[in-house]
Amino acid sequence: MNKNRIRTAIVGAGYIADWHADAIKATRGVDLVAVCDRSAAAATAMAEARGVQAFTDLQDMLEAGVCDAVHILTPPDSHKPLAKQCLAAGLHCLVEKPVALSADDARDMAATAAEHGKLLGFGHNFLGIPAYERLNKTISEGKLGRIANAEINWHFPLGPLRSGPFGLWLLRETRNLLLELGPHLFAFAVDLFGPLEIISVNSGKVIQLPAGESRPQSWRILARAGDVDVTLNLSLVETYDDRSVIVRGSSGMARLDFANDVLNCAYDNTTDIVINPLMKQLARAGSNVAAGVSNFGKQLVSLNRKSPYALSFQGTLKAFYSAIRNDAPLDARFAPVSGVNVMQAIDDCLALLPEEPLLVRPSGTPSPDVLVIGGTGFIGRALTRRIVASGRDVRVLSRGNGGPFDDISDHVELFSASLSSAEALDRAMEGIKTVYHLGKSLDATWEAALKNDVGTTVTIAEAALRAGVHRFIYTGTIASYDMSDPENVITEATPLDQDMTDRNLYARSKAECEARLLKLHKERDLPLVIARPGIVVGPGGPLQHWGIGRWHGAGAVRIWGRGHHNLPFVLNDDVADALILMAENEAAIGDSFNLIGEPMFTARGYFDAIHEALNARIKVVPGNLTLFYLTDGVKFFLKKYVLRRYGISRPSLADWKSRAHYAQFDNSHPKEVLGWRPEMDRTKFVEQAIKQANLFGF
Repeated sequence: MNKNRIRTAIVGAGYIADWHADAIKATRGVDLVAVCDRSAAAATAMAEARGVQAFTDLQDMLEAGVCDAVHILTPPDSHKPLAKQCLAAGLHCLVEKPVALSADDARDMAATAAEHGKLLGFGHNFLGIPAYERLNKTISEGKLGRIANAEINWHFPLGPLRSGPFGLWLLRETRNLLLELGPHLFAFAVDLFGPLEIISVNSGKVIQLPAGESRPQSWRILARAGDVDVTLNLSLVETYDDRSVIVRGSSGMARLDFANDVLNCAYDNTTDIVINPLMKQLARAGSNVAAGVSNFGKQLVSLNRKSPYALSFQGTLKAFYSAIRNDAPLDARFAPVSGVNVMQAIDDCLALLPEEPLLVRPSGTPSPDVLVIGGTGFIGRALTRRIVASGRDVRVLSRGNGGPFDDISDHVELFSASLSSAEALDRAMEGIKTVYHLGKSLDATWEAALKNDVGTTVTIAEAALRAGVHRFIYTGTIASYDMSDPENVITEATPLDQDMTDRNLYARSKAECEARLLKLHKERDLPLVIARPGIVVGPGGPLQHWGIGRWHGAGAVRIWGRGHHNLPFVLNDDVADALILMAENEAAIGDSFNLIGEPMFTARGYFDAIHEALNARIKVVPGNLTLFYLTDGVKFFLKKYVLRRYGISRPSLADWKSRAHYAQFDNSHPKEVLGWRPEMDRTKFVEQAIKQANLFGF
């Protein structure tokens, strides 16, 4: 191994992989050379974006000898076997948290690393931010005096608990929530004060998942480390973001806001008793201003590549690769001993939890004649349950084998298939009469969208043609319309723009999917129906809906425009009803339907209704769309010409104005053709869209 240039690979191309890749790029003497993921599409997409090799089999990558180290970023239940495989192959390993499923697993991994003489790093990344390093130094130098107690907080919304996807690993069992999020808190406590003795564990704010299981959304853990009393608080509802470490000593108190890389220290002073309160607050204010200016400067000169979260990964990687380069022991923050202590504390907490009742899955084998692609999403869940309620069985394409339909598993078959594989899709279409395609890929470039969204949609449609299905229902979006002119009234006869190159990728990609499907309808008789839902709300929907505005936490939103015009809201259940009607009505074939409910709210009216119904006032600020457009232009220039990111596009001013949904909609067409009847009563709409939607999680 050339220690001046360490070659590294990423195993697992999910969300967190981009953060690791950016941190690798910022780490001196380290080169990302490969990406490995079982999903060929995920591995290839990331590899092409980073200019590295793609692998779909870990053993193939190991045998190719392309790297000296790996970052293991896969689901936690795979960490131990993958790490041991890589360590045995002679690679250094950095493993994302949670490093394993138990302390014993972590010890086993550490023993394997020692046996093969390789470094094993545990990715407790928030220990890598600069402000935490200053806190640690402040405590070790005795500036806070004798430490009496500490409070470690993670008050941050976990959206999947309320709106899915419910097949995620962290939602499969209650214990997974603590395994996934607990390491952030316990890593601070262990590194600052040593191994923890767990005194008690209390959980609350229980939420019901769609299949009937329940999960707590708040935890309060009392612990002790030597003479230090430690309280760990975890809250996952829609709450003000407070991710902090508070340490109280005999000489002072420190508060680390680790989400924003800010450290504030307060000390007693010797000023006159009259001036003392003023001096205390001035000191705190000065500390906040200094931290704010410093962080603003870092992000400005780095083009946001030095956000606190980015810095946390960079600090972790700097410690890991410095140890490799210098043949030195790994920094204690990320070393196996610390990681084992963190996992032991979590084990001890889990041992105090009451045993969960097992969900009894119904017996019986489904005989589906309906296929729902995207069935575990917001609209898909409501649609699937409504179809089952009508007496039909459903096949849902899903990556997992559990989730939102465990309680009706005798009527819902979960089927795993690659959407890019014609052979797999042919199997998925067996016995199917009706296909609903609700899926959408998330892409950063038009080339990627053409491949992952448009290309996949065509592949699905061709499989449906081979299977001879009776109906193929595709969900587009009203975002594909030009909604920038408040004088326009949009109907299904309103054409989409011929040139969509200046539209956002989501709107453009959906429009292109529609065009390709319509061509298949005209040339090959694809029994196509197109649905374009509006702003969908209801049970299972998110509070922070980006169709309404740009959110800045659960308590503040900058709406698109001034918010005085009606928005195209529609209830999720009403959308599901319309989709079912499309499958039952022969006149729907070859047609499209804009699924917009009756006029109910402006943006401001919607938030006023939330305040009235739930006594929760959200700060609403108007958004100047011209300013958004100009700011986006500056970002586009910097990304393209400074960061050298290719394939990105810039939406037009009309596209930005379309986000405000200025144009109004006429929803008479689905009423006349399908007999659709969306909710007309305002009180009932509020009941479903707000009160029953569990927007805040409790």
